Formats: sequence, C-alpha cells, structure tokens
Amino acid sequence: MAGETSGDNLAAGLIRSLRARRPELQFEGVAGPAMVAEGCQAWAHSEVLAVMGLFEVIPHLARMVRLRREVVRRSVACSPRLFIGVDAPSFNLGLAAQLHARGIPTVQYVSPQVWAWRQGRVRSMARTLDLVLCLLPFEKPFYEGRGLAAEFVGHPLADRLPLIADQAAARRALGLPAQGEVVAILPGSRRGEVTRLARDFIGAAKRLAAQRPGIRFLAPMANAAAREIFAATLTEIGGVCIDLVDGHSSQVLTAADCVLVASGTATLETMLCKRPMVVAYRLGAATAWIIQRLMRAPFFSQPNLLAGRAVVPELFQQAVTPDALAQAVSRWLDDPALRTETENTFTRLHEQLRQGASDRAAEAVLALLDRSAGQ
Repeated sequence: MAGETSGDNLAAGLIRSLRARRPELQFEGVAGPAMVAEGCQAWAHSEVLAVMGLFEVIPHLARMVRLRREVVRRSVACSPRLFIGVDAPSFNLGLAAQLHARGIPTVQYVSPQVWAWRQGRVRSMARTLDLVLCLLPFEKPFYEGRGLAAEFVGHPLADRLPLIADQAAARRALGLPAQGEVVAILPGSRRGEVTRLARDFIGAAKRLAAQRPGIRFLAPMANAAAREIFAATLTEIGGVCIDLVDGHSSQVLTAADCVLVASGTATLETMLCKRPMVVAYRLGAATAWIIQRLMRAPFFSQPNLLAGRAVVPELFQQAVTPDALAQAVSRWLDDPALRTETENTFTRLHEQLRQGASDRAAEAVLALLDRSAGQ
C-alpha cells in the first residue's frame, strides 16, 4: 500500500526486485502508475493517501476509513502471505495492526519519523510490525534498541542518480545556456503543501529577478494537480517568468545553481543532485503548534538529518516569507566556495545511501516471508 509519487516509485522498485527473485509472486493493493506498470493490481490509486498534517487529514477521514475497511476486506478475502506498507504511516500502520491481528506478517517500508516526535509510537509499532525497512542509517539502531526488527536498505534514488552531477549536460538537455544563474523551484507534490508554499516561492522568485538580472527559474511539477495549483498562483501574482517543466526533476535540479524546495523527499533528491538548497516547511497552524512542542529532532530536512548539522537553511511556518527565501538563495549564489564545500558533503552522504536499496529490501522481505512460511 503506497501513498503519493515517492511511495509509488519505492514500491515499484521493490516489486521489480521481488519479481526478479520470485517470478510467481503476485501483488495487489493501493497503487500508483509505477506499481501498476510493474504488475501490481490496483484496488485504489495511491494519490488518495497524499494528505499531509494532523488536522489537515480530518476532511478526508471518512474516505480513509472506508478505504481501510475495503483494503482489510479484500486482504482477508485473498489471504496474502505478507503485507507491505510503503510510506503513508497514518494509513498503513493502522492497517498493519488489523492485518497482523489476523496472522498476516507485516512490513513498513520507510520509517515514520518517530525518532523526531511521538517516540512512544514505537511501542505499538513493535506489537504490530514484523519488520521496518529503513532508508536512513540512524533509523536501524533506533528501532532495534526498542525491540523492533529493522533493516537499513539505503535509498533507491541514491542508486539511480550518478555520484557526479553533470551540470553542463543537464543544461544542454534542457536548452539552457551554459552560463548564467539558474534556480530550481520545487513546491511539493501534495495539493496542501503546494497551496501553502506557492505564493511565497513565486514571491521570492520575483525579488530575485529584480535583484539579479538574467536569472532563470525552472519549476519541475511532480504531478498535474501540483502544476494546476502552481500555475494558477503564478498567473495571479504575475511579474516573473518561471518555466514549468512536467517531471524531469533530477535534470532540472542538476542544471540549477540553487534550489528552493519544499521539505520532503525532494530535499533528498536535491542533495543527491549535489545542489545547495533552501528548504521550506509549512503546515496548518494547529498541526505546526503541536509538532513544535513534540519535536525531538534538531532538523526537519533530510540533508541536515543525515549530516547531523545545519548544512542547508531551513525555514518553518512564519519564517517562510518571500524576502527570507530570496535572501537565503542569494547567499548561496554569492558564495561559490560554500557551494563547492556543500557539494562535497552531499557526495559523501550519497555514497552512504547507495546500498542497492530495492535489492536489499527484497532480500529482507523474502527472508521474513520464508521464516513466516516455516512457522
């Protein structure tokens, strides 16, 4: 069961690796287009799970509950040998609990950020999950120290993207001049986050365009919904040219000198493309108030969490303004030595995450499957 684009891609890679080892395996569940292309039968589209925040989910709660009931009903009917939840923890962990109670082994692929806030959730996870597949290296010892089996598998993006980012080649492919400043803008993939960030991101671009003649902006859109919201906001605000690109995010990131990005998987992709970034994170007011009081981690962006220090600037809630974003981008553009140092840091982190993630995840899943069959 996968939520949104990043989960769909992770699950598709896992299905591919599992099928290479056990061609007879069949897959069904909440799926996106990448999973369907790998042969997964879709009970519902993964986009239905792309809801972010504690209170923001309330308008969708009835639909989520109906979907979970339907998934449980279908799962009981087909008697699966294993359940794998991919990301979307608010949906998948509750589902895992119901299926585990029916004797179905359960796996969560992508750790929820329990190490960052609400660490008490690990106790219930340990009762209802047989295995957590971790993308980040510090997550495995966190879980194992609390009695939950975990495996660090690395990240498929780190396997797919090259260690050396070829900016010149990326610019040629996109028809961009070899010289001149380019800023990539990634406002997110979920409707809510794009709506909350688009206005400030576009405002920052306007300020940068006024201060830095000749600067260019490219915004790779994660999906049609994100494009619709961002394009409408861009038309409403006006006064700045931002080229919207459908997909091709890695190519756009590699071509850029700096990136303005919503917190999430896109920060990891930006890091793997070796580009300095300014990270913005905005939630609904009530959700943000709670998270600020429960947060244990010192950072929320993946590059900073992996490095264990503030490599890139993070702006949260009210701090996300056009002026603050533009100033932070300008600091990167004005300091080539710092950009080079950051690129070197990102290369080291890339090497750490390049583990053959889909294959490692498949081996861990099959080991659990075989143990369960032998009981």
